[in-house]
Amino acid sequence: MQQFFKNIYQYINPDKDPGLQAANQLWESSLPTLWLLGKTGAGKSTLVATVTGNELVEVGNGFQPCTQTAVEYSFPADNPVLRFLDTRGLSEADYDPAEDISACQAQSHALLVVMKAEEPEQSDVLSALKKIRKDGRIDSVLVVHTACLSIVDPEQRLQAIRYNQDQVEKVWGTTLMSVNVDFQAYAAGMVAAHGREPFGLSALNQQLADMLPIIHLMQQAQRHLDAEHSNFLKLQQEVMWYAGSAAATDALPGVGMVSVPALQGKMLHSLARQYGVEWNRKRFSEFAGLLGSSFALKYATKLGLRQLAKFIPVYGQTVGSAVAVAISFALTYAIGRAGCKYLYHISRGETVDETDIRQVFEQALKQAKSSQAGRATADNMDNRQDHEKNNQ
Repeated sequence: MQQFFKNIYQYINPDKDPGLQAANQLWESSLPTLWLLGKTGAGKSTLVATVTGNELVEVGNGFQPCTQTAVEYSFPADNPVLRFLDTRGLSEADYDPAEDISACQAQSHALLVVMKAEEPEQSDVLSALKKIRKDGRIDSVLVVHTACLSIVDPEQRLQAIRYNQDQVEKVWGTTLMSVNVDFQAYAAGMVAAHGREPFGLSALNQQLADMLPIIHLMQQAQRHLDAEHSNFLKLQQEVMWYAGSAAATDALPGVGMVSVPALQGKMLHSLARQYGVEWNRKRFSEFAGLLGSSFALKYATKLGLRQLAKFIPVYGQTVGSAVAVAISFALTYAIGRAGCKYLYHISRGETVDETDIRQVFEQALKQAKSSQAGRATADNMDNRQDHEKNNQ
C-alpha cells in the first residue's frame, strides 16, 4: 500500500523529464541544406570545393561523372552553418533521377541550379526542375552559370547566359537570382586577367550570404514548432488524464466548483516540474494574462453558472451535468496544451508571444470540444439503438 501511494505521488509530482526536446538539439541534424542540381560536368563539385575549401571533394574532368551518389558537405567543418548536397549528374547514361530528386527535395531548403554557360542543351535539368517546382517544397532558387570565361566574346557570353537563365525562369514561372562564375579559369592560372580569386566567387558568396539568413530563420521557427509539438505529444496522455478527471468530478452537483480548478492547477504544476520550471503565483499570473485579461473573470463566471445549472431539477441531472462534463474536459485539455507551449519557451529563457498562446489554446479547445461532440453523438446513437431493441 505504501508503494502504491508513493507511485501516485510520483505521478502527480514528476521530476524534470530529460526526454523533452530543446530546439537547439536539432540544429546539427537540420542544417540549412543547399542542393546542387545540374548535368555531369556542370561544375557542382568544383563549386563546393571552391566555396568550402574542402580539398577532399573529388573534382571531375570534362564529362566524366565525379559524384556517383549524393554526398553531403558541411561547412565549415567545426561549427557548420550550412550543408551542401552534391548530387549525381543528370545527363549520365542509364540514370533515372526520379528517386534521387524525391530524396533530395525532402531534405533541402534551397536549390542551386548549376549550368555551364556554353551548353544550351539543358533538357534533363529542366525536366527535373518541373518536378521540383510541382512538389512545392523549395522556394529559394539560385542559378549558377559556370565556365563563363570559356566564351571569349563578351556579347556571345551574355547571350548564352541569358538563354539558359530564360529556360530556367520559364519552367519555374518567375524571375530568379543568378550569378556568373568560372573556377576553371582560376585553376588554369588566369589570375592576372581576372583577379586574385576565382571569377565570380565574391558574387556567389554574397548570394549565398543573402540566402542563408532567410533559410536560417525559417528553419529556426520550424525547429521550435517541431520540438515544442514533440514535447506536448510526450505529455498529452497526462493532460488527457487531468482533463478526464476534471470532467468526471464536474458531473456531480457542487463538486466541480472546487475540484476542477484544483485539478487544473495541479496539472500545470506537474507540467512545469517536467519542464524544470518553478510554478508559482508569478508564473500563474503571467500565464493567465497571456490567455487574455478577461479570461479569469469569464472562467469563474462560467464555472459558477455550470454548477448552478446542475441544481435545476431534472435538467440539471441530465443536460446540465453533460454540458459541465464536456466543457470541463475541453477547457482543462486546452489549458494543458497552452501551458505546455508556455513552459517550453520559459524553459529556454525566451519571451512568450501572447498571440501564439491564445491561438494554441483556442485550437486545442476547439479540438477537444469536437471530440466530445463526436463522443456524445456516438453515445446518443447507441442509446437510441438500445431503446429501439427494447421496444422490439
